[in-house]
Amino acid sequence: MKYQRLSQEQFKEMHQEFINFLASQSITADEWEEIKKNKPEVAEEELDIFSDLIWEGVLRKVKYLEHYSPQHLFLFSIDEDFITLIGVKVKNETINITTREGYRWLQQNLAHEDVELYTSKKALKADRNKDVFALIQQGAQITKGELFAYFQKIVE
Repeated sequence: MKYQRLSQEQFKEMHQEFINFLASQSITADEWEEIKKNKPEVAEEELDIFSDLIWEGVLRKVKYLEHYSPQHLFLFSIDEDFITLIGVKVKNETINITTREGYRWLQQNLAHEDVELYTSKKALKADRNKDVFALIQQGAQITKGELFAYFQKIVE
């Protein structure tokens, strides 16, 4: 398995897509029930293959990620060759930007001496999607990139 198996909830949401996936392999509903009962290892493989296909489709479309921690904000822009990072560090440990109050403080104090902005650019490895997935595994969320665009204007 290349990524991670979808959760039960995700499989429920993708029920029709999974049926289509099985149908593309000429597996009927009755045959699937028989496979689950008599060949659980084959059923597990099919679930893993389907999960990887879904992840590939999702990861291929990812252009922006955001990751928050109490004193850091990491904004990523991802293209085919590079990941660009805009980082925000709040040096004052009493401010937690994962809270509403802390985030409001950050918005109002971007020029404050306790706020540090930095950028970085990294070439992607051979498998772009694996790099993106690693960031998601570490807690990054897929976004539309509005916050990245906002901070990009500030750091330029």
